[in-house]
Amino acid sequence: MGNRNGKGMKHLDEKKLVRGLGWFSLGLGLAGILAPRRLGKAIGVGDRSLLLQLVGLRELVSGIGILTRDDPAPWIKGRVAGDMLDLALLGAALFSETSDAGKITMATAAVAGVTALDVRCSRALQERPGMRLHAIRVRKTVTINRSPEELYRFWRQFDNLPQFMAHLESVQSLEGNRSHWVAKGPAGTSVEWDAELINDKPGELIAWRSLENSQVDHAGSVRFERATGNRGTVVKVDLQYAPPAGVIGASIAKLFGESPDKQIEVDLLRFKQLIETGEIARTEGQPAGRSRSTSRKFDDFIRA
Repeated sequence: MGNRNGKGMKHLDEKKLVRGLGWFSLGLGLAGILAPRRLGKAIGVGDRSLLLQLVGLRELVSGIGILTRDDPAPWIKGRVAGDMLDLALLGAALFSETSDAGKITMATAAVAGVTALDVRCSRALQERPGMRLHAIRVRKTVTINRSPEELYRFWRQFDNLPQFMAHLESVQSLEGNRSHWVAKGPAGTSVEWDAELINDKPGELIAWRSLENSQVDHAGSVRFERATGNRGTVVKVDLQYAPPAGVIGASIAKLFGESPDKQIEVDLLRFKQLIETGEIARTEGQPAGRSRSTSRKFDDFIRA
């Protein structure tokens, strides 16, 4: 959404960290539940099977929550609280006659290191409450033989978008910088949400995002950059959304031939045709025009 590369990379790294902590919780949880005696011996606390199984169950639940829920923030906070409890238990175990002080010290250092990662991750999620672990992101580019100003004006009228975006039924401008979107869902359903304009640079950039509590957690931006040699405009689209049913919803959409990555690429080819020729040539015998379009790339891609 107009972020610099450094910020985008940081965002990507944080998502990897969240997933890594989720898998770590699963692994530790299974070890605590299935092999509590071995785990107790490894960390120097002796045979405390029941306690370690309870800790393992907590870690297993945290891992599942982190990896399956779209918003991992509450589960990461839960890990931080669990880390504090683990450090307290290890501290208490040092005074036990049956414990191995050396191993406990090493285990405490390891838990402290993981705690630092959990705290860092929790703070990052607090600073970026809109970040979703399973959000789908699509980035596509097309070059169009028109000026950035002309393309910006067309796109800025949001009710023009359904002319070339096949997944949209309508976009209605509301008061202020808000708009109402209606999109096609799987099996003939519809999905609606309200969005607001968050960045608007005439001839350069349009960025928007859905309002809080919308059916779809959606954000997008489109940049218009003059091509080298004055050969038209490079249009860069960046879309991110979380389907209503998360990853499962995205999988269902693909079964209906609506893979977001391919869909947006087709939409941009339609946008190019509409702007450069004044119409979108139909294929497969549809009644709106020629049996083949003027773009072989479009025909080959749409049939793939």
